[in-house]
Amino acid sequence: MADQSDVWLVVPVYNEAQVIADVVRHALETFPNIVCVDDGSRDGSADAIRSSGAHLVQHPVNLGQGAALQTGIEYARSQPGAEYFVTFDADGQHQVHDVLKMLERLRAEPFDIIVGTRFKGDDSHIPLIKRVVLKTVVAVSPRLRKLKLSDAHNGLRVFNKKVADEMAITLNGMGHASEIVEMIARKDWRVTEEQVEILYTEYSMSKGQSLINGVNILFDSALKTGSRR
Repeated sequence: MADQSDVWLVVPVYNEAQVIADVVRHALETFPNIVCVDDGSRDGSADAIRSSGAHLVQHPVNLGQGAALQTGIEYARSQPGAEYFVTFDADGQHQVHDVLKMLERLRAEPFDIIVGTRFKGDDSHIPLIKRVVLKTVVAVSPRLRKLKLSDAHNGLRVFNKKVADEMAITLNGMGHASEIVEMIARKDWRVTEEQVEILYTEYSMSKGQSLINGVNILFDSALKTGSRR
């Protein structure tokens, strides 16, 4: 297996004590550099992260996933030798083999960022309400269609140092995903998608997006876009 010492996984964590140590330990078998940002958890997540072998950065209060990602990216990009970066969920939905596949493309092909997608193949396994929310986001976003992105709210992304250095997430909540899409367009980052496998477990589904959250994402994104006009 290729050396992955120039890769950093960034994992936002909020109340994931039940699973985070196992998720990190499995990823560490392939990726030696992982930073978990404990975003004000109240369930012992920080202790679980410490026991796992990952780097730990803590927010004293819950600021939201966007803020946790930005904190983690800033930490990772400051580390010696860091060249490639991965945003990786804490709940066990993302797969290491997908990260490897995406990194192989990023190293070899002329892209700055590769975004995971659930919608390049059979999507019947995706819960119906999630499919509706995610496809609605794409349907109402001319920017997503222009960039040819079908699943911008997939949390699995890999990107290079240029993107990491220029990443400046200001939407603390779940609207950060739309903000990242806006940055891709505004900063002319070279982007493509890669089909990925998402594991929907009872645990991960209990932590996942609701329809209300999907509406909030659209509202947050509309506010952000409006503020830049």
